[in-house]
Amino acid sequence: MMGALLVGVYVFVLAMFVGFEVITKVPPTLHTPLMSGANAISGITIVGALIAAKSGDVTLSGLLGCLAVVFATINVVGGFLVTHRMLKMFGRRK
Repeated sequence: MMGALLVGVYVFVLAMFVGFEVITKVPPTLHTPLMSGANAISGITIVGALIAAKSGDVTLSGLLGCLAVVFATINVVGGFLVTHRMLKMFGRRK
């Protein structure tokens, strides 16, 4: 049990460092389009959160899954709104 948790923590910390390095190398002009697209694509998080929250019992995993659904939905909607706003900037002027 403890070994699996330790491996999970290692993977999480490594992913944080890799993600930070990748994001800091992106030029500022590309940051917003890439992040808004990534937020919109992260809708798969909602599927995982729904699976975690599917039990009818009130447990810690159910509460965390419900919270994950809320935050993932905010993230996806925000990504779509930012993408829509950026695409509107490149449209024809009325």
